[in-house]
Amino acid sequence: MIVGCSVKNLDSSQQTKVEEIVALMTLEEKVGQMTQIDISAIVGQGDKLIDQEKLTDAILNHHIGSILNTPNNKAQSIEDWRKIIQIINSVSEKTRLKIPVLYGIDAIHGASYTKNSTLFPQAINMAATFNTDLSVKEGEITAQELRVSGLQWNFSPVMDIGRQPLWPRLWETYGEDVHLASVLGSAYISGYQGNDISAPNKGLTCLKHYVGYSVPNNGKDRTPAWISERMLREYFLPSFEAGIKAGSPTVMVNSGEVDGIPGHANYHYLTTILRGELGFKGFTVSDWEDIKRLFVRDKLASSPKEAVKIAVMAGVDMSMVPFDYSFYDLLIELVKSGEVPMARIDEAVSRILKVKDQAGLFQGKKLPLSAESRFATQESTAINLQAASESLVLAKNSNNILPLSKDTKILITGPTANSLSVLNGGWTLSWQGDDDSLYPDDKLTVYAALQKKSTGHVTYVGGTSFNDKIDIEKAVEAAKNQDIIVLCVGEKPYTETMGNIFSLNLDQSQVELANALFATGKPVVLVTLGGRPRIITDQAEKASAVILGFLPGMEGGQAIADILYGDYNPNGKLPISYPRNTNDIVLYDHKPIENFDTNSYNPLYPFGHGLSYTQFKTFGLEIDKQHYKIGESISLSINVENTGILKGKETVLVYLNDIAASVTRPNKQLKAFKKIELNPHQTEKITITLTPYDLSFINVDLKRVVEPGEFKIMVGSEVVHFTVAE
Repeated sequence: MIVGCSVKNLDSSQQTKVEEIVALMTLEEKVGQMTQIDISAIVGQGDKLIDQEKLTDAILNHHIGSILNTPNNKAQSIEDWRKIIQIINSVSEKTRLKIPVLYGIDAIHGASYTKNSTLFPQAINMAATFNTDLSVKEGEITAQELRVSGLQWNFSPVMDIGRQPLWPRLWETYGEDVHLASVLGSAYISGYQGNDISAPNKGLTCLKHYVGYSVPNNGKDRTPAWISERMLREYFLPSFEAGIKAGSPTVMVNSGEVDGIPGHANYHYLTTILRGELGFKGFTVSDWEDIKRLFVRDKLASSPKEAVKIAVMAGVDMSMVPFDYSFYDLLIELVKSGEVPMARIDEAVSRILKVKDQAGLFQGKKLPLSAESRFATQESTAINLQAASESLVLAKNSNNILPLSKDTKILITGPTANSLSVLNGGWTLSWQGDDDSLYPDDKLTVYAALQKKSTGHVTYVGGTSFNDKIDIEKAVEAAKNQDIIVLCVGEKPYTETMGNIFSLNLDQSQVELANALFATGKPVVLVTLGGRPRIITDQAEKASAVILGFLPGMEGGQAIADILYGDYNPNGKLPISYPRNTNDIVLYDHKPIENFDTNSYNPLYPFGHGLSYTQFKTFGLEIDKQHYKIGESISLSINVENTGILKGKETVLVYLNDIAASVTRPNKQLKAFKKIELNPHQTEKITITLTPYDLSFINVDLKRVVEPGEFKIMVGSEVVHFTVAE
């Protein structure tokens, strides 16, 4: 049985409206709509937000369709954002056809370029919550706070899946599993866009980075990936397909290359698959300067002009140029010479204008939402704290050393103990997110949160930023008078190529600090913060407890303190396999050959791992029958009991294995999950339906099929078998 998909179509009235506008446009106006520039091209000097002359040239002379980014690469106030958008709109109103400019921003964990906004845990943490409701709420709050700022188009979510832990953008993904990424990404889109993306509190999302960007062979950003067509269809396309089904109207293109073809030159991916197979109706936008790079970096094009031709003909609709009008000039030349047909230009422009119409940009002047009761509210902060709390993974808790009493004497130290930036990571108030001076004064670092909650004594040894050297002798001396040590290790903030590293090993200075503190004989609670799973095997073995924090956002300090002191019962689950060694990268959904003979899946902590201060038991796994016909769904039920003494949340993970197939199948794959909260000794029976799609895979003919045969479902330690027949 071949499994297909459905897509959403645009209504005929919108189609007619766009066709009428396109028919009136000149070539220059059309190509201008395909051009996106960085705001630095129009920023003014001194106190002037915008240089009016530069802006007039951009919109009236070059007819640009989009602007992106934040002035001076720093977060702006609500008032300044509103002024910027108002100034831009006032000039676009003077154009012949009054086509509005679409403004794009990287608001990947909240309105990250607006001061004092609600900044959520990064995507890897949202994945650890296994809570789709929180993903919906993050989308809702982010859209609303952007609209308060006057902004609308968000370059988010990242729908790549994170299967290469060295990659410096791993933390922007929803982890290594395709189902988890598809579900949480779709939930975010649902919250952000709602049923009407033109609504005053909604906006446009952008799926990125289509496709295969997240698994570079050497782990460095913007370097080659080698992905077979089967792997592409099995692991990397489904999350984008899910985002398209969820209604995302824009797609950003992969900055790297796959199988020797740069993303911006890949007609097969951008047109044959994206348009022909997945049914995407919106527009594609290039990533930063990547059309130029087909010539200057990739050596695919023999000239800048050929680079433009290759990209446009491959299926790129809008070019993030971003600093000049070279794309505009060269594309006009290409059309006039007949090298790029006008039909392709009309196609791209129609797609862009349809999205602008969907967003309500043609409906005249719109005032931004009022900030009162809509921006950084107490409710939003509470939801953010919940997300941070649910995203933290308690990986180890020997002899139930946690939670601590509030009168425990604590030494807290380590490079991530007293910084807000390390809780948030890149794309936070600035591109790299590493400028602590930009962070708000009212948010708490891990140290500040512990100190605030403690009724005993919390001693801190360290600096005020990640780069400050810690006096190891001073830390060891301070530990003598404490009951316990909280050691915070990890990474400084980064993103993109600035985050490239050569090894997952912890910095040697952190290893030396840890060894010295373990030598004191005091119990150590290890807290990790950062975007990647840095190797902590030796430290975790010696530690009494381990909390994997990743990037829990602006409320992360309080969330960590709440867990350490027992004011919150941890329930996060790992959305990745946490490696034991830097070169031992085996994913949870590995093939049988990867766990055979001397090969093994032996991570430090497996996918789905996460402890609680209470205990849960799953039992009584049942399915509605033992034999199914192809095309039928499977209904299953499982009992979950809280056998401990505390109220807590548990995520039930449902795995499937196709026991024998024409293409080797993973040992197990996540097909469903459900998070529930139970009181002590409470039992709940949950039901889940698996669809024919959940049983499918990509066969030898590169078709998604369900094959007859035997399957098994695994939940906790429970297993049931069933068969599927023609």
